[in-house]
Amino acid sequence: MNVMTPVKRARPDEATLAALTGELTGRYGNRVVTSLAVRQQHGHTTTWIENQVPDIVVMPQTTEEVAEIVRLCAARRVPVIPFGTGTSLEGHLNAPFGGVSVDLSLMKRLVAVHPEDLDCVVEPGITRKELNEQLRDTGLFFPIDPGADASLGGMAATRASGTNAVRYGTMKDNVLALTVVTPSGDIIRTGSRARKSSAGYDLTRLFVGAEGTLGILTEITLKLHGIPEAVSAGIVSFASVKSACDAVIQTIQSGLPVARIEFLDEVQVRGLNAYSKLTLPESPLLLFEFHGTEAGVVEQAERFGEIAAENGGGNFEWATKAEDRSRLWQARHDAYWASLGMRPGARGVASDVCVPISRLAECLADTKRDIAESGLIAPIAGHVGDGNFHVMPLVMMDDPAEVRRAEDFMHRLVERALAMEGTCTGEHGVGQGKMKYLEDEHGAGALAVMRSLKRALDPDDIMNPGKILPA
Repeated sequence: MNVMTPVKRARPDEATLAALTGELTGRYGNRVVTSLAVRQQHGHTTTWIENQVPDIVVMPQTTEEVAEIVRLCAARRVPVIPFGTGTSLEGHLNAPFGGVSVDLSLMKRLVAVHPEDLDCVVEPGITRKELNEQLRDTGLFFPIDPGADASLGGMAATRASGTNAVRYGTMKDNVLALTVVTPSGDIIRTGSRARKSSAGYDLTRLFVGAEGTLGILTEITLKLHGIPEAVSAGIVSFASVKSACDAVIQTIQSGLPVARIEFLDEVQVRGLNAYSKLTLPESPLLLFEFHGTEAGVVEQAERFGEIAAENGGGNFEWATKAEDRSRLWQARHDAYWASLGMRPGARGVASDVCVPISRLAECLADTKRDIAESGLIAPIAGHVGDGNFHVMPLVMMDDPAEVRRAEDFMHRLVERALAMEGTCTGEHGVGQGKMKYLEDEHGAGALAVMRSLKRALDPDDIMNPGKILPA
């Protein structure tokens, strides 16, 4: 069996599904869909894990409707799989045991904005771009940027981060409170809008990153930030991966408040040049950005330029116009599609790991060597300001030997990160694809605690089963 294919179990029987479909349709009409094409879209994965379709797709519009749907499913012990925009990378949306995909895309209201407190309340279906468009007139923005225009519910569920994490943190740092529908169909609130609290267990952090296995997020209270007065950005090329990483490490250790600092290896740069019609030097490259006052960003960028030069950086170029910066960062966000264009017909198998920043250069160099020795084409891009990088082997799935080489490489990638006191995933999440690494990373005792929490909150295992915790 392909090691990336999860074990299958029995799905709900036809009589149960027929009764549930009838009850849901009676309440929600044409917002209940059972056509195969739509169900396949909701089991879609952007990796090589098998597409496992749900039996029913339902699109609620309110928290109360979500709660009612969950109660109907819980009464029949039918699995429930939350769905946002479908951009996850580790099989989070699959329905290995069938069930109901709860599509939250109609729940996209910006419920409230509190400019004086720098926070807002949103429904889970609103995407990060839609949120920032609606916030623009307030002078505020939400900084977490995973690249894809993901839903805020999905971002919170997978504890997402992205290019701005080095300055603004990840979703766990920017979620103040949640409204959650539990596996029993109850509605709970995990916190308040206060910036700190010592009152009871931190339930917000329990549900952020739980990947829908403990409940469905239906409202999210988010921290906001002021749109910076000035932004400076640029690119600088290096002769080697090590010299680029050394510049990053020195930048972070010096306390320079960089907002974004991204690494692209020469393979990834080549793909971006072709896809985005750029002319970047095809060598290891850093993209960087500073936020602050007019004087501050100039000073910060000049200091970064000195650090880059000390580490052999050349071809230093500034992106001073907003449109030039946007084009550069859009190209970075298009890395996935640019990579696919480098090998038509191949499947892109994206993975990420994160290591302490002091081990970043070593981990990247060893990974590059492993790619070469494996005979793979695998571009690398990373949010290296916090030690996180992504690798995407381009695999011809009809070549069993190549598939096996890619699987073996991906396994060694995770082993390497764990050996360096890192993590099997910095931001993609566990889903189905990385369940097998959790015990190696956390230990059997910690995994037992996670299982206990899951059993206590979801004794019938209906919430996104087959994810995070191995059977």
